[in-house]
Amino acid sequence: MKIVASESIAYQKALEFAKRIVQLCRHLRSDHQEYVLSKQVLRSGTSIGANIAEARCGFSRKDFIAKIYIALKECSETLFIGWNFSIPQNI
Repeated sequence: MKIVASESIAYQKALEFAKRIVQLCRHLRSDHQEYVLSKQVLRSGTSIGANIAEARCGFSRKDFIAKIYIALKECSETLFIGWNFSIPQNI
């Protein structure tokens, strides 16, 4: 039986992460007038779940793995921005 993306633990965690990313970007824009980094972290942080959902619709195992690796790279990019630019952890 194939697991539906919405039932996947990875998908659920990515969805919650995306919601937190949106909150973070609102905070960065309103309280710190930071637009460049917030825009980039919004793109990379919200695309994780989108890539996981897209992986489910892959044509082959190879396509599935490629989409999951893209999601992993987006995670890495988002964490890089957070760690290197002191984004608050309590948001």
